[in-house]
Amino acid sequence: MDAARRLWTRPFPPLDPDVTEVVLTVDHTSADPGERVVCALLGRGHEGEEGVFHLLPEDLTARYRRTGEVLAVTLLASRSAVAAAGADGLSDHLDALPADPLDPARVVLLHRETVTDHVPATRGDELRPVLLLDHVGGSPAPEDWAGLFENGASSVSVVTATEHPPARPDARLSRRRA
Repeated sequence: MDAARRLWTRPFPPLDPDVTEVVLTVDHTSADPGERVVCALLGRGHEGEEGVFHLLPEDLTARYRRTGEVLAVTLLASRSAVAAAGADGLSDHLDALPADPLDPARVVLLHRETVTDHVPATRGDELRPVLLLDHVGGSPAPEDWAGLFENGASSVSVVTATEHPPARPDARLSRRRA
C-alpha cells in the first residue's frame, strides 16, 4: 500500500475542523510487524474525550522531519513497551525492528512521508501531536474519517511529537524571550 495515502495534513473534523493536523492511519489487519506493534500499543492508551486516546511518550512517540517539500513522520517505541505489548508473538519481531539512530533503547515502527507545505504547529514549546486513526482494512479516505469515528469503527490516538533534528537550544531560548 502506498504510504503517502496513509499520511495526511488536514483538519480532523471530529476534533477541531479549523486546525490542520498530521494524521496517520494504521490498519489492524496489516501484515507489517511495525504497524501491528503500533496497533497493539494503542491498547495502552488512556481515554480523554470519548473515542480519543492519549499514549504515554514512554510507549509511543512520533518524530517530524522536513526536507524541502517533504514532511516525514516516524513512529518510535521503547523496546520495553514492544516487549510488554507482546500480543500475537509481536515481541518475536523486536530484534528485526530497526533501532532509533538517536536512542538505541527505542525502535522504529513506521516511517511515512508526504509532499506538503504544512509545517506542524506548536502549542507553547511543544509540537502539535500526531493523530493515529486506527481502523480495519484498507485505507479510508479523509471524507470517510468522521463517519468511521462516529460509528465506533475507528478511534483516534494522540501521540506526542518531537522534531528531528531537534531545534537548536539557542533558537528555543530566543523564541521564549520573544
